[in-house]
Amino acid sequence: MTKDIYNVLFLCTGNSARSIIAEAIMNQEGKGKFKAYSAGSKPGSAPHPYTLDLLRGLHHDTSFARSKSWDEFASPDAPQMDFVFTVCDNAAAEECPFWPGQPITAHWGVPDPVKAEGPEAVKRLAFSETYRMLRSRISIFFSLPLGSLDRMALQRNLDDIGKSPAKAD
Repeated sequence: MTKDIYNVLFLCTGNSARSIIAEAIMNQEGKGKFKAYSAGSKPGSAPHPYTLDLLRGLHHDTSFARSKSWDEFASPDAPQMDFVFTVCDNAAAEECPFWPGQPITAHWGVPDPVKAEGPEAVKRLAFSETYRMLRSRISIFFSLPLGSLDRMALQRNLDDIGKSPAKAD
């Protein structure tokens, strides 16, 4: 699998935190080799304010950030995806969207920081932890030799990334 630019879609339910964070990380750190998008199966009205605060504080562009339905990426004129990653949390019995078609898919579930309870500092810490986990998984993905792995080997690697606990940087 060798391309100049790989299109990657991150899906979750609300498209207000996890998938937007992943999109920002991949677009900034993908060095032009990846174009990331995000969407939700039941998108909210806007990205969570803590998502935007966190990304701005880490020097990410947030001009792209808006909550949107995955329907935008199912139309014939939408970019064709090479990879689709769900980032919803199966462990919390959260409903994860399913993406039909031919892209390589994997589940990289992380807890929803929007559901964090407690003082503001605890909630913001949940967003930071989400960022750390997603950045770790995306960094591992970037290290894969995409041009030399067949589809089955690539699928195994992507599944393993989602199953392994994200390590601290």
